[in-house]
Formats: sequence, C-alpha cells, structure tokens
Amino acid sequence: MFNRKPATQMDPESALAGRDEPIEVAADHVVLGTPIVGPWPEGHEVISFGMGCFWGAERIFWQISGVHTTAVGYQGGHTPNPNYREVCTGQTGHAEVALVVYDPAEVALETLLKEFWEQHDPTTLNRQGNDVGTQYRSAIYPTTPEQRAIAEESLRRYQEKLTAEGYGTISTEITDAPEAGPFYYAEDYHQGYLHKNPMGYCNHGYCQVSYA
Repeated sequence: MFNRKPATQMDPESALAGRDEPIEVAADHVVLGTPIVGPWPEGHEVISFGMGCFWGAERIFWQISGVHTTAVGYQGGHTPNPNYREVCTGQTGHAEVALVVYDPAEVALETLLKEFWEQHDPTTLNRQGNDVGTQYRSAIYPTTPEQRAIAEESLRRYQEKLTAEGYGTISTEITDAPEAGPFYYAEDYHQGYLHKNPMGYCNHGYCQVSYA
C-alpha cells in the first residue's frame, strides 16, 4: 500500500483513514521563539503555501520581517491527522504546506507572494525538481476573501510575465482554506527542519522570472 503513489489527486472515498489524535509539536518556533499553534495575536492573518518540500518553504518565510510565526504541515486533503509516511503515499490527498502567520501592518501579502512565486516552479504539476507527487503541488490556501483576491491577481500578473519569457502555464491551486480543509501539523522533527539540520535537503531558490 505504501509504495503506491497516485499521479492525480486522491478522492475522499479512497483516502487513508487517518486518526482522531493530532500530531504533537513543540510549543514555540525554534527560530522565532513565537508560538506555532494559535490563537494568534489580534490583527494577524494566516495563509498557507504549498511549493514542494515544506522544509525549504518554511525557511523562506520565517526570515521575512513581519512574519509572526511559521509551521509546516499538511492541507488540501481528506485524511484526518495524517502522518508523513501516509502523505508521501499520495493516498491522503494533502499537499506539504508552510503555514504563515503575519502582521499585515508590517508586511504586505504581496511580499509573501513574491517569495512564493519566485522560489519555486509553479508551472510543474505535482512536481518540484526530483520531488514528484501530489504532495508537492503548488498551492495557496487563503483564509480571507481579500487574500484570495490578491492571490488570484498575483497569479494573473505573474502568468503574463512567465508567458512573455517563454515559460509555461501556472498550475497553482488557489483554494479557500475552509474548502481545502484543516491544516494538520507535521511531526515535530519537520518543524524548523533546516534550522535543526543546516545541511538538510532544500530544492528552493530563484526559479524563473522576477515578480515585481
């Protein structure tokens, strides 16, 4: 069972059963020192980004001024409280994502989107480099209508730039967080992974054209 990885999104009826108990994580961010589990400070907003392996994605965002905290986990699937091994089969339907909690008074969503678009290849469906599977799909899960509008407009503008430079069509999924389903925290060893393991695997970096 665990050697089978579907190339297309898993339907709810075929997804793994999962479990009722959430995965336990450390209370505080290993770099920022802020809580990684809500409730969040008043006025802060939450958004999730899927851009391949979540280790490198999280590191990108925790370095941005105005980001209160980050965490890695699984979203956009069907299996409750999945573990990493299950997600890697493709049979939970989840994407690996970085949860970003930020203060919009200090950092604009556009700043986060710039890093999102530039630091991975949004034109490769269910793949980033040698990482292949639906868990590595490009995705944005906004939590407010305003976030979704900004994200959709950013996709339109970035597609224009990619097309002008001869690149392909963006495959990024933009789905409202309530529709995408809960964010499930990944195992604690994944949280802040590249701080704990500075030489760990990361396939993120400037990819195609700038997002201005």
